[in-house]
Amino acid sequence: MSRVQTGLETLISEAPGKIRGARIGVVCHPASVDAELRHALDLLQAAGARIVAVFGPEHGARGEAQDMEGVADVSLDPRLRVPVHSLYGASVDSLTPRQEQLAGLDALVIDLQDVGARYYTFVWTMALCMEAAGKAGVRVLVCDRPNPINGLTTEGNLIKPGFESFVGLHPLPNRHGLTPGEIARYVQQQRGVQCVLDIVPIRGWRRDMYFEETGLPWVYPSPNMPTIDTALVYPGMCLVEATELSEGRGTCRPFEVAGAPGVDPEALAADLARRDLPGCRFRPLYFRPKFQKHAGGTCGGIQLHITDRRQFDSYAVGVAFLQSVKSIAPEALIWRAKPYEFVTDIPAIDLLAGDGQLRLALDEGVDLSELAAEWSQERATFEDIRREAWLY
Repeated sequence: MSRVQTGLETLISEAPGKIRGARIGVVCHPASVDAELRHALDLLQAAGARIVAVFGPEHGARGEAQDMEGVADVSLDPRLRVPVHSLYGASVDSLTPRQEQLAGLDALVIDLQDVGARYYTFVWTMALCMEAAGKAGVRVLVCDRPNPINGLTTEGNLIKPGFESFVGLHPLPNRHGLTPGEIARYVQQQRGVQCVLDIVPIRGWRRDMYFEETGLPWVYPSPNMPTIDTALVYPGMCLVEATELSEGRGTCRPFEVAGAPGVDPEALAADLARRDLPGCRFRPLYFRPKFQKHAGGTCGGIQLHITDRRQFDSYAVGVAFLQSVKSIAPEALIWRAKPYEFVTDIPAIDLLAGDGQLRLALDEGVDLSELAAEWSQERATFEDIRREAWLY
């Protein structure tokens, strides 16, 4: 099987002149590696770039921080001896690089592995970096990477005006079917984000590919994204994050495992099975998270097993999971009331769902078929816009 070549590898092998001798900043994380697991910082430096600053997205440049955990504003890279600026601190202002941090740069190189869901914040870090770099007169090189859950399938609905946040700054479906480079192109073409943008392409990638077919090693890009199966279930099961149910953080299978104390696993699995959701099965289980929600407590819930990923609709499953909990243990379905991604006045479920309709429908226990039909129409309307951003 021939291997896919990432944008990072394309830059190093085909266009090192774009960075040789240039003063660059690098936005990266632990998954910013080539097929031999060599990190972008080492490769860019070896190619002759003068790295003068590193920028870390959520979880930090080294990826050790948990979700929504602020990272120190400035540290020092122990090997390069250059400042590492956090793009995920204690306030919404911390999400955007400051103009003084970009001053003197010839280029900002962005190399971030995404997982194909609009909640995953790395592409929004990229968008904010593009905007800031445009104001600073710094060109942006986005080293593109494969969408690990394919570049064809979309799920869910689009964000409505007024519900934008760091889990969706611009209207994309919950599962968007785009690469990071295509999202960069989309926000520039459709959303007016201006900068000098150079997208360094992937070689050999097809839109129908899942990550295992690329021949590339999977390096988990954040602490709770350990496997490709995690990425596949994430567009739907991340909705659980907006409740007081456990989404499996603190277990070995985050987002594939979900539940809460007091939930009957057998009843939950049986209710989900009756919904006849294609491409998956539900196994009743008990689990005990080691950290975050219900840490140390025994939760009843399910493990989601994917049986056919091409039929599997993660968003439909995530919604069905919340419906089933509401049906068999209504007291357990409590919406998160705490601030979420720096937003205090909109419930987390509305930010993730893109508006308030899903929350209201679940609270009222109404049939969701009409709402699902609206979502399908939204995605169909968006398809022409999405295709304008395609690079492959």
